[in-house]
Amino acid sequence: MSMSSLLEQSSRIALAAFLHDLGKFAERARISNNQEAIEANKHLYCPRQKKFADDKNVRFTHVHAAYTGLAMDLIEDYLPDLTGTDFAPFGSWKTKDADDSFINAAAMHHKPTTFLQWIIATADRVASGFDREEFEQYNQAEEGTATGKNHYTARQLTLFEQIHKVDLDKQQFAYRYPLKPLSPDSIFPVSAGNYEHNDKDKAQQEYLALWNGFTQALQKIPQSHRNNWSLWLDHFETVWGVYTHAIPSATAFNVRPDVSLYDHSRVTAALATALWRFHHEKNQTDDNTRKQLSEQAESWDEKKFLLIQGDFFGIQDFIFASSGETSKRAAKLLRGRSFYVSLLTECAALKMLDALDLPATSQVINAAGKFMIVAPNTDQTKAKLQQVQNELDQWFLSHSFGQASVGLAWTETCCNDFRRKAGNQTNERSPYRQLIDKLFAQMEIKKCQRFDLCNSERIIFDGFLDEFEHGECKIDGRSPAKVQKDGEWISKLANDQIDVGSWLVKSNKQRILITREQLREDKKLSTLGLTIFGYAISFTDDESAKGEFGAEARNGNLLRVWDFSLPKSPDQELWNGYARRNINAYVPTASEKDLLEKQWKKYIGIDEELEIGAAKTLNHLACKDRRPHPDKEDRWIGISALSTLKGDVDNLGNIFQSGLGDDASFSKTAALSRQLNNFFTVYLPWLCQREYPDSYTVFAGGDDFFLIGPWLSQIKLANAMRQAFQDYVAHNTGVHFSAGISTTKPGLPINQIGGLAEQALEEAKAHNSKKADKPPKNAVTCFGRTVSWVEFQELLTQRLPRLQSLVEENTLSTGYVYGLLHLIDMAEKVSKKPENALWHSYFAYRTARMLERNKKLNKDQRKDRQDELAEEIASAGIGMHGGNYRVALFCHLYQQRD
Repeated sequence: MSMSSLLEQSSRIALAAFLHDLGKFAERARISNNQEAIEANKHLYCPRQKKFADDKNVRFTHVHAAYTGLAMDLIEDYLPDLTGTDFAPFGSWKTKDADDSFINAAAMHHKPTTFLQWIIATADRVASGFDREEFEQYNQAEEGTATGKNHYTARQLTLFEQIHKVDLDKQQFAYRYPLKPLSPDSIFPVSAGNYEHNDKDKAQQEYLALWNGFTQALQKIPQSHRNNWSLWLDHFETVWGVYTHAIPSATAFNVRPDVSLYDHSRVTAALATALWRFHHEKNQTDDNTRKQLSEQAESWDEKKFLLIQGDFFGIQDFIFASSGETSKRAAKLLRGRSFYVSLLTECAALKMLDALDLPATSQVINAAGKFMIVAPNTDQTKAKLQQVQNELDQWFLSHSFGQASVGLAWTETCCNDFRRKAGNQTNERSPYRQLIDKLFAQMEIKKCQRFDLCNSERIIFDGFLDEFEHGECKIDGRSPAKVQKDGEWISKLANDQIDVGSWLVKSNKQRILITREQLREDKKLSTLGLTIFGYAISFTDDESAKGEFGAEARNGNLLRVWDFSLPKSPDQELWNGYARRNINAYVPTASEKDLLEKQWKKYIGIDEELEIGAAKTLNHLACKDRRPHPDKEDRWIGISALSTLKGDVDNLGNIFQSGLGDDASFSKTAALSRQLNNFFTVYLPWLCQREYPDSYTVFAGGDDFFLIGPWLSQIKLANAMRQAFQDYVAHNTGVHFSAGISTTKPGLPINQIGGLAEQALEEAKAHNSKKADKPPKNAVTCFGRTVSWVEFQELLTQRLPRLQSLVEENTLSTGYVYGLLHLIDMAEKVSKKPENALWHSYFAYRTARMLERNKKLNKDQRKDRQDELAEEIASAGIGMHGGNYRVALFCHLYQQRD
């Protein structure tokens, strides 16, 4: 098979656009002291400006453009071959005097003269949201930021701190991102006062260390993948993101350095590719087109782009579908289905890119079942999109029977639609904010038109009944059974999902190969039985680095290699030589400690086996919060139960539509989506590994999460997540999430567990919804009580430990503590029944009687103990929290059950 020539050319445009600001990285690292070469490149690539009108001396601005040329020479050996004479649409790489060489297209973005140079220069401006006048001012500006730093010392601001803030130019922002490779730790902002400095030499050394890491990481991309432009470019985007995610992309024109070099580069690459393809497919690549691009007038009003949105509909129905006769392998099926959602979404995006001959860099948003692709606005594009939608629909109708689907919606846009400013009318929303509103509205319409069945003439389930030779699937109860597994007939999809659930816990199955044709049988490969949208999916280890799949890469059969391995340390860069997809697939596995606990009868009554390295079952997880009995050997106390933790970010649509006001740009939207997703797919799995190892991830990504684990651990995890999220969003009180916690016995069917968690989340989302004087949402529901996160934290970290201490110090009986629940009931109903106000007297009486039984205490000691109990339980507990004090009580009582 052969690779598409159009895809190769599009990939070259994308790479040139991706590298247009390579010089910003290189200059700040001071990679070269060759002044002669630097001066020569300044004359080639940098704009000139006179300080005064009559000044004979000129200075060069945007010196980074000169360093782009220098840096490309340094990394050339690690890139695909750029030296060929046939390098369409560019001229020869080494012929720097050729106007349309690859290097000129990348480095001339501040002083473009040719059509291809203007393609990248235009994309650069559109990505930033500049109009013509604003860009000209930026192009002549000296380096320097609104924070008073230069391009060496400035560190990147966080967008989260700016959300819902007014007069952003007057704000003093307190947080910066550390200049480090992407890792679970480095995605968190730090205090500017303790980090940002004015030491230019120190700042350059920090950049140089990052640059050296980048160039070494580039060499890890398999050499055999360099001849496959689209495959290599996917790898490159990951390594570029790992090392530039915290490098400010703009430090001139007195701007706020709040968009990373990575986010600006990838949006510029996507826009440049679509813009070139639009003109290429219309045969508009002459000097007249160049002139129109440079003048911007009518050219910027022409609808040249197509923004394609994809959304996975019915995620929960897909994951929790269960109406068959068997509940065996529930845990494997659960994690397999969850991962399968991510796989389906990725493959749906790949299907579109493949059909349109676009590289991976054209996909600018990808998180939790949602993605966005930038494509050329041509009739051919729209026809192919409709064809892809039909193929996606047919797959989902055949395998999920309409329960789930991926919907596509597309919007025509022009360059001016991406502008950040509204012009002279200050009360008008910016063009980009209007575009965002339009995108949201179109996807809402698409949700109501799934499968377009009213307009479809196809026979959807033709021959469906003939498929049931072996009856229905014992897992989902509706699909034709095709595969026999452990003596039961199940569907091919269920079989694949169970296999995926098994492979996820294996260290040698942490990479995915996506091919057009199924790879040969190999003991290193585990391949799904079903193709997904025509692609064969295999799980493997890192053997491809040794050349195992080099031939498949060279002949075009190998489309993608994705690494989804979990972080191994808090500060290790997330780069293993392949394109990375941050899919939260953390699964608790058994250790030697678990086997010892089994011998000590912690898991008595559980038939499932435990093997070191194998995934734990839900039954085992339910026992993890039990503790050894203080007095009885081989006995454990505490309930065996699971807590299901489900949540999502509050008011997400509002955050994206208006959170940044008219300062929003395409690059900032892409950055915000990526950064939000990273909390749940980079940090959360690390948090679970490190502190909550028995937390089972059903799904987590984008803006939502769903985890199952030992009942008390999950409650504590919810509080830890909320505190970490506040740190992550720079303590912006306008950005928060709500969560629901449902505690159940482990034998409950998974779909019921999911339903209870969803109900709890809905109750949390309704918190204070009808109270105008209190902030809504930003809450958690636990044990049927909906409380603010502040109160929840106090109940867990102050009231619960204090209650436990008092119980131990005073040998409070379980009956005494249970009796507090009745007093809470009375305290809640005082307004309805005034005699319930006597709960204080009942408390005092019961406490006095209980203390009288302790013969070791004298009268004064009993009085002191009674006052202490009254102050903590009656006042700080019931009096302060009312019915919500049950959260602390239940957390204590459930730990005492024998």
